[in-house]
Amino acid sequence: MTPTSHDAPRDLVGVGIGPFNLSLAALAHPLPLDTAFYDRRARFDWHPGLLLDDATVQVPFLADLVTLADPTSPWTFLNHLRARERLYPFYFAEQFHIRRTEYDAYCRWVAEHLPALHFGHRVDTVRWNPDDALFEVDVAPADAPAGSGRRVRARNVVLGVGTEPWVPEPLRPLADAPDLPVVHADDYLRHRDTLLAAGHVTVVGTGQSGAEVFLDLLRHRPAGRERLHWLGRTEAFAPMEYSKLGLEHFTPDHTRYFHALPEPVRDRLVPAQWQLHKAIDAATLAAVHDELYRRTLHGGWPDAVLTPAVHVRAAVRTAPARIELHLEHTRQRTRTRLTTDAVVLATGHRARPLDRLLAPLDPHLRRDRAGRPRVDEHFRLVLDHAVTGSVYVQNAELHTHGVGTPDLGLAAWRSAVILNHLTGERPYPQPARTAFTTFGLHPTTRQVPPARQAARLTPLADGT
Repeated sequence: MTPTSHDAPRDLVGVGIGPFNLSLAALAHPLPLDTAFYDRRARFDWHPGLLLDDATVQVPFLADLVTLADPTSPWTFLNHLRARERLYPFYFAEQFHIRRTEYDAYCRWVAEHLPALHFGHRVDTVRWNPDDALFEVDVAPADAPAGSGRRVRARNVVLGVGTEPWVPEPLRPLADAPDLPVVHADDYLRHRDTLLAAGHVTVVGTGQSGAEVFLDLLRHRPAGRERLHWLGRTEAFAPMEYSKLGLEHFTPDHTRYFHALPEPVRDRLVPAQWQLHKAIDAATLAAVHDELYRRTLHGGWPDAVLTPAVHVRAAVRTAPARIELHLEHTRQRTRTRLTTDAVVLATGHRARPLDRLLAPLDPHLRRDRAGRPRVDEHFRLVLDHAVTGSVYVQNAELHTHGVGTPDLGLAAWRSAVILNHLTGERPYPQPARTAFTTFGLHPTTRQVPPARQAARLTPLADGT
């Protein structure tokens, strides 16, 4: 590695440019910080395989990259509409939840205007240099051989490497077969024509992406010859919790409450709250039912089987393009076999492991009883005192910060927390209270009376 041509160390180097680090880059842009963000992809790309025409983002448009931290930012979704001369059409459309394709276009617009973003560059490793009291980040062009890049020095690092598609163990051998139509939902649109032409298609996974894929297949297959199977492990095709008080689990108040809980309590709570973030939007469920019902108008039932509480025990190839799934009902304990021509794995995502990237920092890293990195209230990895810089994480702290971790609605707040801590100031003041619900008998933050809170956020005459 050769040293970077940039002599002074950067204040912050970001690894990965998904929505969360893009939010951080946008909010850092007007601050007196020297930042650089790297991503191996050629451009911003947000789940392109799931950008279905009618699919919407499951948070309101106000949950963009910056608004909930700074509604005056030039990088708001509304300013994106204004720049594209689409503000009045959006106003009359009266859409609180925008299409996923529109959110992707908005993020791409922001990414195209931030000079601190560097696409087509991978980060190989992050290490701590105790002599200079700086991090050293090895950066190389995405297609360059190992060891041929340069070394960027930084006072702080933020990891936003995102998630990767998760495939259950029984299906991994078939998913890795290049000539077999077993695809993860993340690649659905790329394989859509092949899947529509298949004789019989099985969708595995009863979350939002499974519902969207099943609905899209259903709408494009002939009535009476749908030949679709939809199955998953959950007890029902359950609607996502979307009541107003239920949504308060996605507030800073709940995040702080969750972080203060003992580790064993947190570990029990996360899977119990699956319906807050892993279930299906009620409108999507209604659309599935409407489409199925429409196909009964002339008598008969659609050739579609929807079965919850089922898991795949094994999967084998029975012919060059035939797949046999060995199924078990989790309650009945009954078993059967299903022969299908194609499988879509709507089985979700898991956080990308950080071990390889952070291998040189491993001796400094503090872990919990399950071996996971500990993350403090400022979204920093807990390192020993020998490391004086900070390594922040985005969307890698589900075990410490709860169900709001992957939620786009908390992106701007988390970015503000990171920047406030990094600068040692409060460029983005945050409200002391964000929910009507009081989580816990002893709230983890002091409740500031509204009058005092408003006074604290009012600029002084000199602009400070």
